[in-house]
Amino acid sequence: MAVHQTTIVTTQQVSSGTWTTGICDCCSDMSTCCCALFCFPCLQCQTASQFGCCFCMPLLDSFCMVVSCCLRKKMREQYGINGSCCDDVCTICCCYPCVWCQMSREIKIRARSGAVITQQIVHS
Repeated sequence: MAVHQTTIVTTQQVSSGTWTTGICDCCSDMSTCCCALFCFPCLQCQTASQFGCCFCMPLLDSFCMVVSCCLRKKMREQYGINGSCCDDVCTICCCYPCVWCQMSREIKIRARSGAVITQQIVHS
């Protein structure tokens, strides 16, 4: 009886230099959109935690938007997304909830874009 092992490696490339979804692409991920709609602080804390920051950091954003700006800047740097602090401030001031939804979607998409290794053992 022969045993064959097949290894399949699948990778999904994420373009660097731009956000993978637009600022108003809420319909592309309804779970994120609904979370933001019904419990926005939960979405903020979850997003910060998934990105590796302290989950309660966004709660400090209620007085000023420094945490959002810093997190967005750090995310842009880590993922190689073009932009500037000035762009971040303007976007956050105009579309605060949409910015958090976009950052949450970005983390989800980047997490899924890694290599997936599947092994199949066939007995003949």
